[in-house]
Amino acid sequence: MRLPGTPRPRGGEPAGDDLDEVTGWALAAKAGDRAAAHLFVEATQHQLRRFVAHLVGPAEADDLTQEIYLRAMRALPAFDARSTARTWLLAIARRACADHIRYVSRRPRLAALDDWQPVAEAELARDHGGAGFETGFALTELIRALDPERREAFVATQIAGLSYAEAAEVCGCPVGTIRSRVARARDDLVAALADRDGRRLRPTS
Repeated sequence: MRLPGTPRPRGGEPAGDDLDEVTGWALAAKAGDRAAAHLFVEATQHQLRRFVAHLVGPAEADDLTQEIYLRAMRALPAFDARSTARTWLLAIARRACADHIRYVSRRPRLAALDDWQPVAEAELARDHGGAGFETGFALTELIRALDPERREAFVATQIAGLSYAEAAEVCGCPVGTIRSRVARARDDLVAALADRDGRRLRPTS
């Protein structure tokens, strides 16, 4: 069952046999086809940005998404299509997000609320199909508070819309581990939502 307010994975990107088409574009880009490189980016950018935004935050997603594409283009010569190009790209994104989180954790937080709130509000309004900003923002904050491994598994499957098998490739672990992490993430979110709602409804003395 989907948690209240959790964005549904969108169906705007190709699926099924079209995944092979995206992989074909990546292989053609590897061979130097610039038009194929453009098609590859166009076909994957929405899913990639959503994945990144829910791991590091909407305000930083655009810049980090661009960096991930730069990493991917540099890594194209080694791409051998053992997995789909989407899975390969999201695996690169996962490592880039982990690097970014480590970097941010080592430096002081200088950004004021006004710096990121408008960006977050606009992004969440799109992701939640017009759901209230307060609800969407609260859920995003709860997702970001999850244990990192559970958050990655939850975002990969419930936000980016990957299958458990694809998420296992992205996260570098068995499918059963992904299932367990997603289940525990759901339990954590349900408990956190209940706790938040309980505090909001509790009368003040």
